[in-house]
Amino acid sequence: MKHLRILLVDDHPIVRDGYRRLLESTPDIRVEADASSGEEACTRYLEIKPDVLIIDLSLPGISGIEALRRIRQRDPDARILVFSMHDSPVMVTRALEAGASGYLTKSSAAAEMVDAVREVAQGRSYLSADLVQDFVATTMAADDPLKGLTPREFQIFARLAHGQIVNEIAEVLCISPKTVGVHQTNIMKKLKLRNASELTRLAMRCGVLEP
Repeated sequence: MKHLRILLVDDHPIVRDGYRRLLESTPDIRVEADASSGEEACTRYLEIKPDVLIIDLSLPGISGIEALRRIRQRDPDARILVFSMHDSPVMVTRALEAGASGYLTKSSAAAEMVDAVREVAQGRSYLSADLVQDFVATTMAADDPLKGLTPREFQIFARLAHGQIVNEIAEVLCISPKTVGVHQTNIMKKLKLRNASELTRLAMRCGVLEP
């Protein structure tokens, strides 16, 4: 029997072990490798070329969204399933725009992971049941306050919301502090924010930052 080869990316070993056991309890799925950071995910993906990449969004180093964007650039046919605690329509939209094939929340039933993997492996899209109503409603209303941010601006917005300073962001993203500062200024202008506290509150309201 041909197995679906999986690369599983999460920074918590217990989570990886638990879902490895779940996935490998089915006869047609095998976790080929795992990774604990965005950078490692990019490296391991190119090494093994899995049938499906399962990736969390909250990772040390580059974010899951940035990792899947880089992987998509190298392999436009990559089949990527996001598996995250973030359940806001804003985060779902950004992940799908970056190239995710499906999105599953960690509050979903465990068995749904297997269904999602099989759907994504077949080249189909998948959105977990607990996301559909809010995602569709938000998409139709077009009320995402962050929709005017570019992918890079959104990336920096999220890092600022998590309390990272300009130099830290520059180091992780391999760009100059001056460039980060320019993006920060543009973000504040676009979102009509006056200070870091307002930025943090907006990030919480949009589900980018957990309360």
